[in-house]
Amino acid sequence: MQMVPLAERVRPKNLSEFFGQEHLTGPDAPLRKYITSGQIPSMLFWGPPGVGKTTLAKIIGESLQLPFVQLSAISAGVADVRKIIQEAKEQGRILLFLDEIHRFNKSQQDALLGAVESGNILLIGATTENPGFEVNNALLSRCQVYVLKALDNDQLIQMAEHAIAVDQALKDKQVKLVEHAALIQFCGGDGRRLLNIIDMLAMQKEAPVLIDDAAVIKALQNQQIVYDKAGEEHYNVISAFIKSMRGSDPNAALYYLARMIEGGEHPEFIARRMVILASEDIGNANPTALVLATNTLTAIQSIGMPEGRILLSQCAVYLASSPKSNASYMALEDAMALVKKTGALPVPLHLRNPANKLMKTLNYGEDYAYAHAHPGNFVELEFLPQTIAGAKFYQPGDNPREHEMRAFLKKRWKDKYGY
Repeated sequence: MQMVPLAERVRPKNLSEFFGQEHLTGPDAPLRKYITSGQIPSMLFWGPPGVGKTTLAKIIGESLQLPFVQLSAISAGVADVRKIIQEAKEQGRILLFLDEIHRFNKSQQDALLGAVESGNILLIGATTENPGFEVNNALLSRCQVYVLKALDNDQLIQMAEHAIAVDQALKDKQVKLVEHAALIQFCGGDGRRLLNIIDMLAMQKEAPVLIDDAAVIKALQNQQIVYDKAGEEHYNVISAFIKSMRGSDPNAALYYLARMIEGGEHPEFIARRMVILASEDIGNANPTALVLATNTLTAIQSIGMPEGRILLSQCAVYLASSPKSNASYMALEDAMALVKKTGALPVPLHLRNPANKLMKTLNYGEDYAYAHAHPGNFVELEFLPQTIAGAKFYQPGDNPREHEMRAFLKKRWKDKYGY
């Protein structure tokens, strides 16, 4: 007979046994107030795996003494939802806990709306993904959203010690937690994984079972890096990577680069983002950055992994350690804003190409002066449409390279643009 997993054997029955999420379950916190009052709205729990989403839903169901139905959006469909809704209409209100609700498509989520609106179904959805992206607005507006956090080290240790103290199977094996550093590291803030590791070690050994760092490392040789290439963590880590390079911190950039490499991120995706940063955040403060980033992308496509990680590291360090300027990027943003405001203004006649006789008759190209025919390869002309003549978009950044560009523009345009 297979034993029930430890996480299920020691699952809290009430908030006094619950570890973590004090911002939701502590004194005067919202979930505790809801449970105390008995007036609980439909809600969405958003957080990483193993932080108590299912447990909180069951505690709420127990406190309300409502029939508790649990579905996984991975395997359930509209037919399952409609069956539960019909049961709720016939038998009374039901608490529906829908795990991984983000996996329901729009039509599946829409099937819940009427029952949630009428109160026949008290919906508690759980998701590891940002509900703002994954849950449609109609359902989102009918639910309170609560963010659950990864468990911290102290909470994980308390959870482990509590399980060892109350679970009979662990008592029989005389399990003792001697060291916890490796255990904490391997579970990654996931309480369920923590308990699974303890359970596995207890079942593999004869009493007494001493859990120390060496035992954990031996049992779990390959640590799994938490990194979902299709989920929110993907966006969180790449965002931190970009912001670390923008903030000129090569050490943080390398850390997030390592996270992505260990998590199996596509190297071309990383390289493409560095090409963008090289232009957006470094720009003309160091034009070589764009050259290096572009060559990194090309080289990655030729070399691949694992050697490609060396190229990514070199480029990331260079970009993070380079002077920064977003002057070109902001100049384009300002120019686009003016285009949206003024519309398609007519191009000045002297800048138009007289491609045929009619165009010449209409004075296309007349009064255009060829820059290379003048000293210094420059002649002062108005290149903007008349109604926005003299508009200035590019403001050189405060760095040596763009100081040179400012001096160049000042010499040619004098006071026209205020350089």
